[in-house]
Amino acid sequence: MNAANFAGWEHLLVFVNCLAGFACLALAMDRHQSDLFGRELAPKTTRLLRMAGWLWLLAALWLAVARMGWSFGLTAYSGHTSAAAALVFIALLIWCRRQELIQQRAKAQAQAQKAAKAAAAKANATDSSGAATPDAAHS
Repeated sequence: MNAANFAGWEHLLVFVNCLAGFACLALAMDRHQSDLFGRELAPKTTRLLRMAGWLWLLAALWLAVARMGWSFGLTAYSGHTSAAAALVFIALLIWCRRQELIQQRAKAQAQAQKAAKAAAAKANATDSSGAATPDAAHS
């Protein structure tokens, strides 16, 4: 078949296969496992993800070449793999930045609560020691 018969949905299918492949390959990396799951996955799971990633990429290559021929198929495959890899990279980057912000907010909130408790404890200690409170001094 020639490239003119290659419908838009088939381009989407090649892209989705590439996206799934790169997502699996990213999840097969220890660093990304730690970032996403907080731990490394079992070696067997990592191997399965790596195999699945390469199979998805091979399926995308087969689909592109079978439908468009070697010249245009390889060119289209190259473009789809580049876009899919970029999308996976951006998604991982956004996820990590979002997690950092969540951790920073939680840390700031914990510090604020700790400061509020310390201020309340100090106020209670002053009140119980018999010292004049601002309200009592004005009455």
